[in-house]
Amino acid sequence: MTYKAIALSAAISGLAATGALAADLGPLVSPAELETALNDAETPQVLDIRGDAYADGHIAGAVSAPYGLFRGPEDNPGALVPSDQLETTYEKLGLEPDAQVVIVSQGDTDTDFGAAARVYWTLKSSGFTDLSILNGGSQAWVNAGLPLSKDAVTPEPTELDISWNDAWTAETPEVADVVDGGHEALLLDARPAAFFEGKKAHGAAAKPGTLPGAQNYAYTQFFQSGATAIGQISDVQALKASLGVDDGEEIVSFCNTGHWAATNWFALSEMAGIENVKLYPGSMVEYSQTGRDMQNSPGLFKNLLNQVTGGN
Repeated sequence: MTYKAIALSAAISGLAATGALAADLGPLVSPAELETALNDAETPQVLDIRGDAYADGHIAGAVSAPYGLFRGPEDNPGALVPSDQLETTYEKLGLEPDAQVVIVSQGDTDTDFGAAARVYWTLKSSGFTDLSILNGGSQAWVNAGLPLSKDAVTPEPTELDISWNDAWTAETPEVADVVDGGHEALLLDARPAAFFEGKKAHGAAAKPGTLPGAQNYAYTQFFQSGATAIGQISDVQALKASLGVDDGEEIVSFCNTGHWAATNWFALSEMAGIENVKLYPGSMVEYSQTGRDMQNSPGLFKNLLNQVTGGN
């Protein structure tokens, strides 16, 4: 498939989550909904994934869970964290798979939403069943005039037995099989067009380019211009038509390191309720290191020119 600029104005509208009861927050919540839930008898556990910013002020009762706990090494940031390592992390954070968990990022840019979405995807794949993202993150909480606390929370450790559910995961061998024609799936590149077209590349990628046969669907299309909170999807059928997918067709969302792609996965799977949507965690950094053919990869001279001129 070739690059298509797909307009979502007919499919996406609004910024805040729709009204949800505190007992059933749903995948996306507003500051007002979270405030109400935190005043209930059974309060959700709030995971603050911002790292050092936690100490400067956070939602009262939130536990610090820096995003890096859910990411791979420097040479492959999107790589899956081993299940036993995740299990230890969850235990230290005091998590329970059947407890309500709300994930809070900074929310100062649209790209920041990908961090919350990636953590959500990781927890869901680990067996957690009641997950939400605070739309707009900590910034939206502050903008709503709600208070912050500087009291650090030390959670009570838990004992867990975690296994990975790969229903929402596409690893490199599965992606390569799609590229080779072994089975059909829509390969959806969530990156801005310059990455898809091979004009830019992540610093850890072996070379620029995209997956052969991929379609470009930048994560930014789920946000109104200048917004940092993701927009509501008002017409799922229009969204599916813009993608050119039928019910049940496999979709693999990818980017550079499974960060922007997590936003697309969340929007399609959790907000739109489209089935069989998967995330390629290692994405183009990992795929580019396999030595396999890639689409839109510039020649050596063009690649060097892009680096010199800032196109890469």
